[in-house]
Amino acid sequence: MGHPNPSGDLITGTELYDFFRNRGHDINQISQLRCRWLYLKPWVWGQLVMEKIRMVKECRRLSPDLWFSYHSYYKAPDMLGPALCRRLQIPYVLFQGVYSTKQRRSLKTLPGFLLNRKALLSARVVFTNKQVDKLNLLRLLPADRVIYVPPGIHPGAFSFDSEARQTLRKSWQVGSCPVVMTAAMFRPDVKTEGILEVIDTCSRLIAKGIELQLVIVGDGSTREQLEKAVQEKLPGVVHFTGRISRSEMKRYYSAADLFAFPGIQESLGMVYLEAQSCGLPVVAFKDWGASEAVVHERTGLLASFAQRQTFAENIERLILDKKLRKKLGQEAVDHVRKVHDLDKNYGIIEKKIGELLNPLRP
Repeated sequence: MGHPNPSGDLITGTELYDFFRNRGHDINQISQLRCRWLYLKPWVWGQLVMEKIRMVKECRRLSPDLWFSYHSYYKAPDMLGPALCRRLQIPYVLFQGVYSTKQRRSLKTLPGFLLNRKALLSARVVFTNKQVDKLNLLRLLPADRVIYVPPGIHPGAFSFDSEARQTLRKSWQVGSCPVVMTAAMFRPDVKTEGILEVIDTCSRLIAKGIELQLVIVGDGSTREQLEKAVQEKLPGVVHFTGRISRSEMKRYYSAADLFAFPGIQESLGMVYLEAQSCGLPVVAFKDWGASEAVVHERTGLLASFAQRQTFAENIERLILDKKLRKKLGQEAVDHVRKVHDLDKNYGIIEKKIGELLNPLRP
């Protein structure tokens, strides 16, 4: 918590913490130990043992009713919660536990697979915000111990800002030209690959005579690489905003006409929910996390990674069809408020935890 460049997982974990705190629950973040690949580092196993001893003492002082862990998978299995809960005889609950049987095929990942499997089997209930993870978890756990909770945001924090639209579009000097927006951290992985995909796509559309402007939100180590690609393929029609705080992102969504980001190997991508909440239709690939947030032909347009040309066709379709953009954008606003309201969805978790702690209370 408190990281200057929070990932999607860190944002979700922090929002869970804040939700329970704001609901009046007594929440204690009891350990800072990082378990990522810990089982492959025998030189720090002693640290793990000492941390467990410290946590038992701390838990006995606090007398917790329940242990709640965020995220457990083969790279970072929860190596603390299950043992502590057995010792203290309290329920163990997991949010975003992941079960992937292919990890047992490698000697490197087999220990993590087994430790993670043990944690999942220890949980009284596993919550997940991904449908694909729910299906995999049901291969290991009974249905009453796996609960799907749709990913969410605070829709009020991402609402259309007409004043910001006018101000930013004037500063960009785009007039009435359709504005495509994309956003990601500029790091040397699929984030940069995704932005390059958008740059290449927009370049090909302009070559066809389609008028557009591209706004790229973000910053990081690959900025020079991205700026070079823009100079080569899209000179004069791209606006780099730099890093924008999450609280300010609604201003930039409001100034755009559609949001495009492939989401290659993205587990979810909160930007899809944020953009839709501000009234933007989304263009992305359906193979990964975007399909959890975007409804094809209702709140945006999704393409298969195997048919990458469809991604470009979908952007072209929304640029040329203003009526469709408006229709999908309004549907997107309604969809986020009905299905992806964070407080409503986390209320599902709160209710289930209440049942675990007091099964006789209605």
